[in-house]
Amino acid sequence: MRLRRGVPSDLRDALTLERGERVLATAPTRGGSHVAATTTALHIPTPEGGFTRVPWERVDHATWKDGWLHVHETSRAEHHVRLTDPGSVPETVRERVTATIAVSHQAVLPGGGKVRIAGRRPAAGGDVRWTFVFDAGLDPSDPGLRTQAEQVLEDLRRQTGL
Repeated sequence: MRLRRGVPSDLRDALTLERGERVLATAPTRGGSHVAATTTALHIPTPEGGFTRVPWERVDHATWKDGWLHVHETSRAEHHVRLTDPGSVPETVRERVTATIAVSHQAVLPGGGKVRIAGRRPAAGGDVRWTFVFDAGLDPSDPGLRTQAEQVLEDLRRQTGL
């Protein structure tokens, strides 16, 4: 994937990229900043003028609707950014998030309720990182619930070899 237009100089100066990280797509925001999608993360402008760096494997899901990019992290943090000219940012976000997913599995827990277990590989490489997303109303800090989910994960790891 190639960036069609060059990275605006003010954005290039403001971004802090990791070694080897390359900008794939950018889009101007209604607030006068930019969103930048790179090989390893999404850089979202903050109200203070900086950027929040969200690695692709931490994006639980993202949607593009009515000019807004909605990004939900696995930590439950949310980002909502109005893009004035989205360019290829929505497609790049979808492609990059999807590329990190090694396995996604939804299971019914013995005590009731469901958990979605996702195994994600960081875009920069490395071991699979596992996350649990519990149904609304379930307390993710409940030790009994965590134990049930971890047992499902152990079975899943045996089945997939991950």
